[in-house]
Amino acid sequence: MERSSTPSGGSTRREATRQKLYEAAVTLIAEQGFSATTVDEIAERAGVAKGTVYYNFASKSVLFEELLRHGVELLTASLREAAERTDREGGTKVDALDAMIRAGLEFISRYPAFTQLYVAELWRTNRTWQSTLMVVRQQAVAVVEDVLREAVAGGELSDEIDIQLTAAALVGMVLVAALDWQSFQPERSLDDVHSALSRLLQGRVSGNR
Repeated sequence: MERSSTPSGGSTRREATRQKLYEAAVTLIAEQGFSATTVDEIAERAGVAKGTVYYNFASKSVLFEELLRHGVELLTASLREAAERTDREGGTKVDALDAMIRAGLEFISRYPAFTQLYVAELWRTNRTWQSTLMVVRQQAVAVVEDVLREAVAGGELSDEIDIQLTAAALVGMVLVAALDWQSFQPERSLDDVHSALSRLLQGRVSGNR
């Protein structure tokens, strides 16, 4: 996770350790489930002592909650940067939405195991981290909502669209399409998948083509 202050050498090492633990946890939990994954296994996969896990996280549940938060914050930052880059380059708000779709696909291509876990956890209701997950999910969706709102204000999109539902639908479209791509159509390139979703955006959302 990004920090607002300049990190010292010690905090940099700690962040590197926490990243190893995140990666170990997400891989193991994707392979065998949360309940079946032990702290010993996470520590072994990360190449650290078991005590290091508890030094960084109070429990396995806390580790997983922070993992979800960390991952969704990375996704949110990717979406925001795509929108801001498009704006700097003089693109339209629909162009920004298209860039965000690509950024989402690139994120999922880079972190497929995390994405599988994230989507699975969205449908669970008995987890202690459910409220945290809802908060960070809304942060990601809110980035899309902001661009949609600006597109409506600028006349690019109809003011009849439901911004909240449309933003959630766009994020959901990318998640589900990307997981389908990764699981069932891995021979397709990222450009190919982006092109298909881009046409859907241009034809079904903007109504210009």
